[in-house]
This record gives sequence, structure tokens and C-alpha cells, in this order.
Amino acid sequence: MKKIALFVVALLAICLSASSQTKKQKESKDSKVLVAYFSATGTTKAAAQQLAEVTGGTLHEIKPEQPYTDADLNWRDKQSRSSLEMKDKTSRPAITGKLDNMKKYEVIYVGFPIWWNTCPTIINTFMEAYDFKGKTIIPFATSGGSSIRQSCEDLRNAYPSLNWKEGKLLNRASKKEIEDWVK
Repeated sequence: MKKIALFVVALLAICLSASSQTKKQKESKDSKVLVAYFSATGTTKAAAQQLAEVTGGTLHEIKPEQPYTDADLNWRDKQSRSSLEMKDKTSRPAITGKLDNMKKYEVIYVGFPIWWNTCPTIINTFMEAYDFKGKTIIPFATSGGSSIRQSCEDLRNAYPSLNWKEGKLLNRASKKEIEDWVK
């Protein structure tokens, strides 16, 4: 009898877990929240994944057509790809994996690592690839030492007609910290 009871409890737990997973997948599919991010080393990706989990949003990676190598990211080398892109305010690195359904999203979180005290120019490529009118856009970032303040100001200045909300630095943010911020 004890074995049967344990079996029933285990079966019930499996069913509830599967139901919860299906519900989460459906919520994500129907979500009006998009978490779009660019991550050169994986740090911003981890923050974006947590944010998507908390918001129930759809996760979308902003992928450069030409991936960045370690040499490209060497900020000490003034001739590295990232250094040259950041010096040239008109730089718009090509991206792949364009979203077909941007119209369905109402809230868009845009994430990136902070480069040279602002967002990488690939974020401008993303911002200029879609129509964001009528949407709420919330930046988030990761950084080794800079704040997000200048990035937010630069984005507002570059795209003043858009509905920007206050951004947040998500360095090693806990799920609870992200939940509190999202509220």
C-alpha cells in the first residue's frame, strides 16, 4: 500500500511539473514581452535568460553576422574591431536572425555589455531594424565597472521619439532583484 501511495504521489508530481512546463511555454509563446540581448562573452546572455524567465518574455539574441573574436574584443588595442566600431558613431555591424513578429511585442528589454561607457554600436543596428513606435523599451546591461546611465542617455538621444523606461545594470543580479526591478 505504501508503494502504491508513493507511486501515486510521484506520478502526480510528474503530471503537475509537465503541466507547469507546458503553461510556461505557452505563456512565453503568447508573451507580449521581448528580451533582446547582445552578448559578446556570455555575461549579458545569463542576465537576459534570467530576465526572460522572470518576465515570461521571449528571448532573442542579437547576433552579429560576423561573430566577435577575442582579438576583436581587445579594448586595449586601438585597432581592434570593437575599438574601431566604437570610435565610429555611424558604425552599424550587421546582424542575423531578424524577428518576423516584432509587432506582437509591447515591452522590449534591450540588453548589452557596456563598451566605452555606452552600448555597443550593434544595439543601434537592432534599434534601426524595427519600428518601436508605441512600444515600451527598457535597457539592461552588464559591465565590469561602468554604470548604465550614459548608455540610457545615449539611447534616448539617438531615438528620442521612443518610449524609454529607466534601465538597470544586472551584474550578477539575483532572481529576486530582477523580480523587484520588473515590478
